[in-house]
Amino acid sequence: MRPAALPICMETLRKAAVAMVTTSAVAVTSLRSFSMTSALAKRSAKGKGPDRRITLIRYFLHHPLTPRPLRFSRNRYLRHWTIHRAWNLYQAQLRQARHLELQRQFQAMQAACEELRTGAGDGGRLFRISMSKQGVFTDMFPIEYARLQTEGPSKDGWNYDWRRV
Repeated sequence: MRPAALPICMETLRKAAVAMVTTSAVAVTSLRSFSMTSALAKRSAKGKGPDRRITLIRYFLHHPLTPRPLRFSRNRYLRHWTIHRAWNLYQAQLRQARHLELQRQFQAMQAACEELRTGAGDGGRLFRISMSKQGVFTDMFPIEYARLQTEGPSKDGWNYDWRRV
């Protein structure tokens, strides 16, 4: 290349490089504007490791105690499906019966309350007294300390010193 053309070529190359850098910076900032997290947070999140949910799914799928999936012939699969469907229908019937029984009890309680409110002959005094919630938890421990009855273990563990009184 001729020495006189060298500075012109170098300046042209510099302008092109600056133009490329500015357009790529604009493209990067426009892409980052769609992100909800900053680039620094994304970089730090990569170092945390794999997702725990995926790890657990893989663990239980490939655990040695996990039974292998069932492989049935067509007839056996049809028998299995029929029994499974019948069991699900039976369970649905039980759920429906329980629901109807609870609905019947609720309606009976509602009818009793309505009878107490209108038909007791005292102008609804007994109904108002029975529905008032004043003094319900005053003679007991505070309700905040109540703990649900569970079948799980207690907070203290097993009491080895317990004896029947």
